[in-house]
Amino acid sequence: MEKINFTKMNGLGNDFIILDYEEYKKTCLPPDELAIKLCNRNFKIGADGLIIVNPDTKNADIAWIFYNSDGSAAQMCGNGMRCFAKYVYDKKIINKKTFKVKTEAGIIIPEIISENEVKVNMGKPILKTEYIPCKSKTNLNIPYEIENKKFYLNAVSMGNPHCIIFTDKESRNLAYKYGSKIETDTLFPQKTNVEFVEIISKNEIIVNVWERGCGITLACGTGACAATVAGILNGYLNNTVKVNLPGGSLKTEWLGSKNDMQHNIYMTGNAEYSFVGEVLIVS
Repeated sequence: MEKINFTKMNGLGNDFIILDYEEYKKTCLPPDELAIKLCNRNFKIGADGLIIVNPDTKNADIAWIFYNSDGSAAQMCGNGMRCFAKYVYDKKIINKKTFKVKTEAGIIIPEIISENEVKVNMGKPILKTEYIPCKSKTNLNIPYEIENKKFYLNAVSMGNPHCIIFTDKESRNLAYKYGSKIETDTLFPQKTNVEFVEIISKNEIIVNVWERGCGITLACGTGACAATVAGILNGYLNNTVKVNLPGGSLKTEWLGSKNDMQHNIYMTGNAEYSFVGEVLIVS
């Protein structure tokens, strides 16, 4: 039995357990098994994901290890990145406000804007289907039918795969009903996050998300970015968008278009501490 220290943080209610690497090593558990154990909301701390501060700083200022609550590894998480950035800055592990973080999706660059607000350079969206990955010739408006319901899917990767579906209403109910089925559809070889999107105006949307490896969550930063990109490419949205999620709102900015997609997308939102504590780990 080992006692370890942890910090619980959230970005718009999307919540994470953060461990320093020395605390992680005390557990003697692989990260996937530890994520399942700690993220259980009935028997342990409870969270959507586990973040471990990784001392591997090759080609970056710092790195992380990220696992979903079901034990699956995730290449990237926008809300988690904002929390991670605030955590390492506040603990003086990093002593500058803009820095490079090594992730499985590549180098991500967050910037501390204020006490609770972080802006993240999320890099360029991936739109070629073979790299998303998605078994379709095109990534936009893919005809799709499930349980006699017809949708048009839009596939975008932000380092992790996303399926965006634009709908007039009931986006939350649709996410609950169809999210898990679309997540595991063979169209997506690595499974996918699923976003149902309602357009309020050219500068504002409502997004409900079924996250790969988590299920319904209150927010998804990469999903907000992917929805923005898909909306712009379809001509529905302008380049700056307020994204309303169940846990709050994010600001996204992408200067790309169908004629010029080589632009980074930026996401700005809050990151907050929930609580700190100790937890007993039984091997």
